Amino acid sequence: MIVFSDMDGTLLTSEKRMSDGTWAMLDELARRGIEFVPCTGRPLSGVFSEILAHPAVHYVVSANGATVSQLDGVHPDDASRATVIYSAPLSRERAIAVHHIAQGHDVTFDVFADGRCYLERSMYERLDEFSGGDANIAASLKRTRTAVDEPADVTIGRVGMLERVAMYWHDPADRDAINAALATLDGIETTRSYPMNIEVMGDSVSKGSALTWLCGYLDIPVADAMAFGDNINDIPMIEAAGTGVAMLNAEPEDRAAADLVTRADNDHDGVALTVLAALQ
Repeated sequence: MIVFSDMDGTLLTSEKRMSDGTWAMLDELARRGIEFVPCTGRPLSGVFSEILAHPAVHYVVSANGATVSQLDGVHPDDASRATVIYSAPLSRERAIAVHHIAQGHDVTFDVFADGRCYLERSMYERLDEFSGGDANIAASLKRTRTAVDEPADVTIGRVGMLERVAMYWHDPADRDAINAALATLDGIETTRSYPMNIEVMGDSVSKGSALTWLCGYLDIPVADAMAFGDNINDIPMIEAAGTGVAMLNAEPEDRAAADLVTRADNDHDGVALTVLAALQ
């Protein structure tokens, strides 16, 4: 058995915390020698160091499956020491094309690269406007981004491995226009992890492709994988796993794709209760 889980809206509470019940679940997985893999749209640096340090966690899927990292054996809590063992980068050419589309609209433009997320400072200072009115989401966006004093195209050109890009919008007209323009580009994959964002990865990159790769790397049958998610970017992972589980609070599309739906939501230990039941 191996367990993959999204973080926001799934493993974490609405306040972006780990509950006592979730920690207890991780302890039980570690006791049994079962791998737990955070599988997130966040950059690797956005995964809490306390999670990275847990003995059940040795690998992380980040940036919606663009990167799989193995944590350092001595300092697992230090994301900067992790080793990238799989990458499916977004081409700079495609990232620049997406940026050109975004420039005509009032949206943020996140550049995920080298395990971090970069955002031009002028937009970083406006993140409250793009959080859907949720203070917890706004705080999380600020915590997981690095403000830079340069336009996004400069950032795209200077980073090492470009993982993905993302835009947060507050006017649905911008969302619709951007999605229509993105539909004309080849070589990309689009999804979302919040109602108010658009995420762009390289072609065929998803949490599901990363799950399949890591299971092969670890010689664990995909049929033995259990995966949890709540949003659109989690659907490929839910579909790829032997047991795909949607949260009670998940989008309808996730619930339709899943083998199971948790009996509790992310604020009431939905992941932990389901995993512990499966271990009985």
